[in-house]
Amino acid sequence: MTDKNFMSLALDEARRAFDEGEVPIGAVLIDEDGILICGDHNRIEQTGDATAHAELLTLQTAARRLNRRLTSCTLYSTVEPCAMCAGALVLCRVKRLVYGVTDSKFGAAESIFNVVDNRALNHRLQVTAGVLEDECRALMKNFFATRR
Repeated sequence: MTDKNFMSLALDEARRAFDEGEVPIGAVLIDEDGILICGDHNRIEQTGDATAHAELLTLQTAARRLNRRLTSCTLYSTVEPCAMCAGALVLCRVKRLVYGVTDSKFGAAESIFNVVDNRALNHRLQVTAGVLEDECRALMKNFFATRR
């Protein structure tokens, strides 16, 4: 399977978030053999927890299933992770991050900060940006258009 295939799975999670009235961000974690470990989507409104981001929820589930070090895994997120989620990716030692659309307000993989490839930290991730970017952007735009 390709990055596009795995990002499609993250988009499925983001669509679930959209349907639930959450900001449509989805994430999935894939192991080195291309097997889906887990995935989730934003659940901030549903839980009342500002930290219930798709990436963080996915990492928490993976840590419970495997362990806290996810050194052979790739996380796919429809939107560039924020500083909190980027920090969690570093702490979990995720090997690679793939995301769809940059986030000019909160992005921490290239837009505002670069937490995931910071030489001051003890772990850095490989990053691929722009996978299914148009689809990821359209979903976000559609969501916010319905809110205005």
